[in-house]
Amino acid sequence: MDRLNTPTHTHLWNRDFWLMVMASLLLTMSVYMLLPIMPRWLMQEQNFTPRETGLAMGVYALGLYLLGGQCSWLVQRYRRNVVCMWAMAGTAAATAALWYADSLHSEFVGLWVILVQRLLLGAAFGLAQMVLSSTLIIDTSESSQRTAANHGASWFSRFALALGPLAGLMASQAYGFGGAAMAAAGVGVAALVLVKTVSFPFRSPEEGVHLVSLDRFFLSQGFVLFLNFLLVSVVVGLVLALPLQPLFYGFTMGGLLLALLAQRFVFREAELKSEVVSGLLLVLASLLVLLVYPLSAVAPVLLGLGVGIVASRFLLFFIKLSRHCQRGTSQSTCFLGWETGVAVGVALGYGVFYGRPAPLLYTALALTAAALLMYHLFTHQWFLRHKNRI
Repeated sequence: MDRLNTPTHTHLWNRDFWLMVMASLLLTMSVYMLLPIMPRWLMQEQNFTPRETGLAMGVYALGLYLLGGQCSWLVQRYRRNVVCMWAMAGTAAATAALWYADSLHSEFVGLWVILVQRLLLGAAFGLAQMVLSSTLIIDTSESSQRTAANHGASWFSRFALALGPLAGLMASQAYGFGGAAMAAAGVGVAALVLVKTVSFPFRSPEEGVHLVSLDRFFLSQGFVLFLNFLLVSVVVGLVLALPLQPLFYGFTMGGLLLALLAQRFVFREAELKSEVVSGLLLVLASLLVLLVYPLSAVAPVLLGLGVGIVASRFLLFFIKLSRHCQRGTSQSTCFLGWETGVAVGVALGYGVFYGRPAPLLYTALALTAAALLMYHLFTHQWFLRHKNRI
């Protein structure tokens, strides 16, 4: 019988590792702080149509892929922590640009300006997170602890799904959109400072590294997993496009914490297939509750619980699918699957379903059911045949 076998090593959590996972959390929070407030600002203060707003939020997904092919060459050509910090600085700068745009009260910001801003934000954040998760976090752990390191670090980034929008809404209510944008930029700068405090020894560059490659970028043999995971993350993006209150994100955070406990105590010795199936059923239940009783606290808890379980298991699937020296590439592929889906979901939520929560939730239900059927009927057995790690 297949078991989950998620290793836990208490000595993994040293000072440098803590700083890296906190940097990952803060960096992701800085981007997710904009998700609930930027569309509202675009439509209410910049006179964007819902379709233009959806396009602006979705083009971020294209930016994620702009520098991914050069990731391996950059970390070989320059010091890996320096590449990460420059990308973090770019993320903060692209976010702070929204404060400047908001300060131009006498004129509206053009659509092309916002499209460029979102594209650059995706490119900078994508590169920073790829280097951070595929290289720097791995470098702070021993080789025997790296699966546990990937697993633990991913949870901190996942917490940003709730903490980022919650912080964004609270900052917007207190200081307006411009103040919230500057706060998000400040959170990104704080992540940069944390990376700066960690010392990474010099590593001699490898020979024959191509300027563009899939190394540290995309795991081509994991395309089936990528598509299945993408379906799940699109559902998350659709939900994030709803007009949610801060309390919703607070309860979602509670669900994520429950998912962490469930992995430790409920699924520790469970059959391998049960985790994803259970998680997707919980997401289905959450969407049904949202349809019947939108203000229920049960829905966000179930959503956080289900998404936390599914996302964590898919990350380990990507790792086990990778070959020797492809661990970093598997991390980046999982990251791209998540971020692409969330961006596409948010784009569809505003561009297609704005003001129509019922059709949005029915679409989310259909996509979740499709993800469950795909995993149950095909992906799981495909993974067992193609995995390269025990």
